Amino acid sequence: MSKILIRGAKVLGGEQQDVLIDGETIAEVGQNLPAEGAQVIEAEGRILLPGLVDLHTHLREPGREDSETVLTGTRAAASGGYTAVFAMANTFPVADTAGVVEQVYRLGQEHGYCDVQPIGAVTVGLEGKQLAELGAMHESAAGVKVFSDDGKCVDDAVIMRRALEYVKAFGGVVAQHAQEPRLTEGAQMNEGTVSAELGLGGWPAVAEESIIARDVLLAEHVGSRVHICHLSTAGSVEIVRWAKSRGIDVTAEVTPHHLLLTDELVRTYNPVYKVNPPLRTEADVLALREALADGTIDIVATDHAPHPHEDKDCEWAAAAMGMVGLETALSVVQQTMVDTGLLDWAGVADRMSFAPARIGRLDGHGRPVSAGEPANITLVDPAYRGVVDPADFASRSRNTPYEGRELPGRVTHTFLRGRATVVDGNLA
Repeated sequence: MSKILIRGAKVLGGEQQDVLIDGETIAEVGQNLPAEGAQVIEAEGRILLPGLVDLHTHLREPGREDSETVLTGTRAAASGGYTAVFAMANTFPVADTAGVVEQVYRLGQEHGYCDVQPIGAVTVGLEGKQLAELGAMHESAAGVKVFSDDGKCVDDAVIMRRALEYVKAFGGVVAQHAQEPRLTEGAQMNEGTVSAELGLGGWPAVAEESIIARDVLLAEHVGSRVHICHLSTAGSVEIVRWAKSRGIDVTAEVTPHHLLLTDELVRTYNPVYKVNPPLRTEADVLALREALADGTIDIVATDHAPHPHEDKDCEWAAAAMGMVGLETALSVVQQTMVDTGLLDWAGVADRMSFAPARIGRLDGHGRPVSAGEPANITLVDPAYRGVVDPADFASRSRNTPYEGRELPGRVTHTFLRGRATVVDGNLA
């Protein structure tokens, strides 16, 4: 049916309203809307959000289809309530040319579970030595506006300055993986009490904070936009807060796992907790939550990082870094931010839809729930409680840190331009 009536949902967590979808758009929002000719979804007690947008996803295709593909990754995204994801450039080959970003973009269009916006590499091969084809990627069919060497830091200040100057010409943004490589050689986990007790190489907070401090100053100097990926320390929060107070055009993201998990979990030596940047302390976690609540941190981004079984089921030192996150992100945000009273559902809509779409300059997403807007919609049952079972994931990989953990909330429906991608919690 082309008409769908969502009846009695709390729009952005506010008053109960009906939302009528007609074709690809929202036709009407109000109360007691007529249901004639429409398929009706009874949504009393559920939260209606704009479709979620993830500014930081690893889809692994091309080159590591054993971990994830654009198809499996976007199915996972839809299951988690996402209608758009930004795909990071650290594929094989690297997404550093117009040809590769167009390939990823078209795969997303073909599969149709959510929109895929490729992120272009900042440097050729992620090697940090020579700027990639930033202009060509922007002018390509993919229309790239976000550039990142994520997985590696653009540690050369001259290269970073040139990148910021280049993307300024077309309103682009450089998303920095803030990690000073010389300070993290051999690092295995957060540097602190736990690393000392376990005898594991420490990853100091200053390795992140020093790069952020440098890059906000570079962004101010050239008058460009910089975005900080997966910010993880209390010190990083203070630097971003200071930069914003100066009017520097900086935005920042936090991952769900950095809002919930701490380095104490590394005592298990379970490589599922090995991630870049590493899990930090309880004090860092609380600082990140407060910063997300007050807007110092702009968005939640998953850093969905799938790995095959053999790359995680091994000794800690040999294990790959990263966690899957698309299918659990909203539940973790509900537990850490909504159920604690730090954010309301309108705040969640801002941090997980409106703001990431705005930062990524993504048209058609992160739009108000009102008549005439694209029908990109997520329905959430906040009363649901369930134990995470990776066997149920749509993602090709299973490296979740939440296996066996009870989390609140469940996405019951996702609509991409009026077409259901998830119905009653199952992929359509």
